[in-house]
Formats: sequence, C-alpha cells, structure tokens
Amino acid sequence: MRLKMKILKNIKMIKKLALIVIYVTGINGFSQERVKIDGVAVVVGKNIVLDSDIEKFKLEVEQRSEGKIQISDCEMLEEIMIQKLLSHHAVIDSIVVSESEIKEQVDRVLGSFTQQLGSMEKVIELYGFNDEDDLRKELSTVQKDQMLIQRERSSIVENIEVTPDEVRTYFNNLKDEGNLPELGAEIELSQIVIYAEPTEEENKRIIDKLTKIKEDVEAGSSMQMKALLNSDDPSVSGTGQGSGGFYTITRETGFVKEFKEVAFSTDEGEVSEPFKTQFGYHIIQVEKIKGQQIDIRHILIQPEIDENKLLEAKNTLEKVKKDIADGTISFIDAVKEYSQEDATKNNKGVIVNPATGDSHFELTRMDPTLYSRVSSLKAGELTDPFYDETREGEKMFKILLLKSKAEAHTADYEDDYVKIQQLSKQKKQEETIDKWASDKISDTYIKINESHKNCDFNKNWSKK
Repeated sequence: MRLKMKILKNIKMIKKLALIVIYVTGINGFSQERVKIDGVAVVVGKNIVLDSDIEKFKLEVEQRSEGKIQISDCEMLEEIMIQKLLSHHAVIDSIVVSESEIKEQVDRVLGSFTQQLGSMEKVIELYGFNDEDDLRKELSTVQKDQMLIQRERSSIVENIEVTPDEVRTYFNNLKDEGNLPELGAEIELSQIVIYAEPTEEENKRIIDKLTKIKEDVEAGSSMQMKALLNSDDPSVSGTGQGSGGFYTITRETGFVKEFKEVAFSTDEGEVSEPFKTQFGYHIIQVEKIKGQQIDIRHILIQPEIDENKLLEAKNTLEKVKKDIADGTISFIDAVKEYSQEDATKNNKGVIVNPATGDSHFELTRMDPTLYSRVSSLKAGELTDPFYDETREGEKMFKILLLKSKAEAHTADYEDDYVKIQQLSKQKKQEETIDKWASDKISDTYIKINESHKNCDFNKNWSKK
C-alpha cells in the first residue's frame, strides 16, 4: 500500500514536466514521420500515445525519484492515457485556452531554460531545434495541451470539499493501516527588504539617452539597429520574439500594464516618449496596427546602481538588525517602518510559498542558496544583511527572520490538520477524476496496440 501511494504521489509531481520532456527532446507528437518510425501504443480520441512517450515518461519518474521508484510500462501507459482522455474531453467540452496565455507560459518555460543554460542559442542547440521559432511552436503545442488538461481537471473537481468528519476518517484510516505520511522539515520565513535605487542623475542620463535615440529614429535611423546596440532586453539578440526589439502583442499579452498602456496609445509609425516600468526605462515604436494586435520595436535601458546606494541599503539593514536584537524595535514594526517590498510588507514580512499558497517551505526543497542562509538558524534568529537581485534587475539588500521551524516527523492530526485536510481533499479529487475517467472511457474511441493489450489496467480501456 505504501509503495503504491509513493508511486502515485511521484507521478502527480512530474505530470506537468513529463510531457514537456517528451516533446522538447525534439520528437514531434503530431508529425506523420514520427508515427512511421515510432510505434503507436494507444489512440485515445484523436490523441496518439507512442511507445517512446511511455519510455520517456517512465524514465522521468525514475530520474526524479533518484531510482527509488520503479514503475511498469503498463502503469505508465495508463497514467498517460488518463491525461489524453482529459485533453480529448477538454476539446469536446469547449475548454478555451487563449493564444496570449499559451505565449505567456512558453515565455516562462523558455526563460527558465535560458537561465539554466545561459542563452537561447544553447537551449535551441541542446534540444535539437532549427531555431527559436521551431522551439516555440513545439512548446506552444505542449503548453496548450497541458492547460486543456488542467482546466478539464479543475472543472471536474471544482466543487469538491471535505468535511471535518471526512478529514478525521481519512487520518484514522491512514493510522490504522500504518500509512501516516512522513512530513519533511518545514520553516516559515519573514523578510525586510531595502532597494538600492538609482540616483536622479542616473535616471536623467537614461531618459536623455532614450530621448536622443527617439530623435534619431524619427530622423530616419533604424530602430532595430538602435535596439541591438543599446537595449538591455535579454531577448534583443535572439531569433524569436524580442529579436532586434521586435514584439507582436495584444492587450492580453503578458507584458506589464504600463508597457501595454503606452504601446496601445501610440500611433502607427510613432515613437513613444521614454517611460518607466519595474524593468527600467523604455521607448516603443509602433510598426503596424493589425486590429487587436500590434507590431512594435522596443528599447529597454536599465539604470546602473551606484555602489554608495548599495552600501547605504546594507548599512541601514545592519542597524535595523541591531535594533531588533537590542529590543529597540520589534521585527513587525521594523517591517512597517523600513521594508520596501510591498507583498511582504503588507503581510507583516511573511513570505508566501508560491507553490503551495501558504507560508511553509519544505527545507530540503528550497533554493540551495537560500537553504544555505537559513538551514542553521533557530526559530527567532535573523540572517545578516545580504544582496539579492530580481530578474527585472532590481537590486536590494535583505534580512530574513526564521519565524518557525518544524523538524521532520510523522503527521499528527492536531499539529498538521491543514496538511491532512489537503491530502484528504486531494484523495477525494483523485477519486472523482477516476470515476469520471471510468464513465468517459465507454463513449470515447480507444484503440490499444496488440503489444499492450495484455496490460492489467485498473480501468476498462479495452471495453470488454
């Protein structure tokens, strides 16, 4: 029973990544050539599952579990078939995924790949695509499929809730079976952030520079060349969106509000005045307006931060830390008075875990750099001030407070009620999905290759 639970848990963890792995390795799931050279394992509705999909998905599970979990081809195939069933019925149920949402997800994935490998060129080379456009097309297909699956799942389980009695019964059943989950060490963190802002002189220098570029472009200079020579946008030297400062955008595109407001209030052929966003200072030239879509050229210049400003932020936080230690000011009052990061300042400094939506972080799954800063702290202790920088280029110093720390332990009903409740709800959701899948199999076209018909599936895929 415990082994089965671990297998299912691990599968759920890697679902979102596995299809990306399958497609990004350069195998096109929709090409006729691929079907000819790679055996078709199963067809679910209009979706094809290939033998290589099973192998890659299976390998991903084993790698992510560091070899601790072995899973059979049949188990893996059934898991993929459920995903394909969800994708097929998402289309039937008219689930909508917009092009702007797909692009935003693709940008996020490519941004992560680029950060890991160092450049877009290295990403393209590693995954064997001809250029960035080819890679984007393939990722768009994958992301659309994943979003359809996620939204179909959400629509099926959106009204699922658990009562306190159901939570208690779920916990007691796990306890009676000797199957209570082991919970890793967790911490809660709070922070005080002070940004190192550019000087007024530096801001004026950049505005003057962008104004001069605007005048040069209006006098006939190439905006594309100006972008290549001056822009701090990391995509400017690539081959896809952002290359030479060029973007095609809509009002739904994932750009910040200030950027879109300027872009859609600028006439065709016109160059905007310099304007500021969280990324720095910009100018935009609108090349073509095509209904709700526009083609633009863009230049971004980020201010340089004076070393004295960085030192000033660090010194301020060193004083704040000393005042907290001396009892002159409480941590929460120091957050109110000094912190400049809005999200945590309005939350008494508490950092929310984006993966879970609560304030707890599993210690061993934290970013290694952050882990090294807080792993040796005791509850109530502060880090020394340290430098940090956002992907938007904002520079800052921080101090972190280890608000609480729970050591690894077997789940306890009272202490871990919220987690037990979440697990109980997840189980009920999975049972609902399982029932939905069993019902839908009967009226969905499914063809299983002879080599997989002997699989002992949990569901009646063969409709016998």
